[in-house]
Amino acid sequence: MANLVAEPAIIDPPRRVWRDWALVGGFSAAAALEGTLRENLVWGPWSMIFVVLLGFTLLWRRRVPLAMTAVSMGAFIVLDGVARIVEGEPVEAFTSAFLLIHVYALFRWGSGRHCVYGLGIMAAVYASSLITAWTGFSDAVGGLIVLLFPAVLGAEVRHLVQRRERDREAVKSLERELLARDLHDTVAHHVSAIAVQAQAGRAVGEKNPAVALEALAVIEAEASRTLAEMRNIVGTLRDARSVVPAEFSPQAGIEDIAHFADTAEPGSGLDVTVDIRNVDHVGPTIGAALYRVTQEAITNARRHAVDATTIRISIDGDDHVVRLAVVDDGVHHRTSAGATDGFGLIGMTERAELLGGTLHAGPDREHGWRVEAVIPLGASQ
Repeated sequence: MANLVAEPAIIDPPRRVWRDWALVGGFSAAAALEGTLRENLVWGPWSMIFVVLLGFTLLWRRRVPLAMTAVSMGAFIVLDGVARIVEGEPVEAFTSAFLLIHVYALFRWGSGRHCVYGLGIMAAVYASSLITAWTGFSDAVGGLIVLLFPAVLGAEVRHLVQRRERDREAVKSLERELLARDLHDTVAHHVSAIAVQAQAGRAVGEKNPAVALEALAVIEAEASRTLAEMRNIVGTLRDARSVVPAEFSPQAGIEDIAHFADTAEPGSGLDVTVDIRNVDHVGPTIGAALYRVTQEAITNARRHAVDATTIRISIDGDDHVVRLAVVDDGVHHRTSAGATDGFGLIGMTERAELLGGTLHAGPDREHGWRVEAVIPLGASQ
């Protein structure tokens, strides 16, 4: 119960769209038909006008779910109670079933505390229905099940969406970690070279002015300190799942993409072709990003492409950007966007965006599936 009460409301729920108006319109039409065709309805069309007015609360069910649930359910408690006193029987409008949508919305979008309050309101509605229209134990149990079902459904959908969002964030976090590792390898390479040059400068600096020796000493100290700090940063980012230390693991780059053409799985029926042009000026960080995007795209194509025979990889660069395209010739397949419910695509997109670029995946204009990334050369080299 404590966990339920502490559950926060969903931040920024979906805005009202045309489907909400269509929903209200549909219930209004149903209420009009019930008021016209149902002969034994208490207060006839007048009670249906009341139902139609309450139906408009559906328009605010996501923004203020508890208030709309309380208003609509409370109004029906009053309506049935007055009808019972005046007419001897409750209204029992069939179209009051829209209250179940409020129950779903409350447990889908509301906070845990509001859900607890909503359970109290639902209990009041249930008790009122038993008092004003008792029809037997089996009907009472059935009514309770019907009332609780949308609450359970809303809570379950909420849980599934939140779990998926956590998985998405975990994928993005892992991709940031991998990028930090690649940045570490790149910076470590350059800083190590600086340190070596500084040490060499000190070795021959005895023949030069003392100022040169002091400058070289500063260069060496700063380079060593920067390298140590970078290792500490990556060590903080890396969790226990990483089993290969960054300083000992080779950093894949553009030159490694060509090996995909030599590593086709035997019997897979998929040929991989690679065309790489104008990438001599592309740095190792961008090269590592292109390699990971290519690796993920090929994996997805092999798993999900239908009747595919070829995977074409092309990389081309100019003075401003480098472009990567991975295209297969299979039948259009939505699931090839990501190997794990779209998480592969999320990781690739995160990698490209962290470097200031873009990534798009979808059906190719001719056939098959196309993954295309564009990364500016102004990104970290």
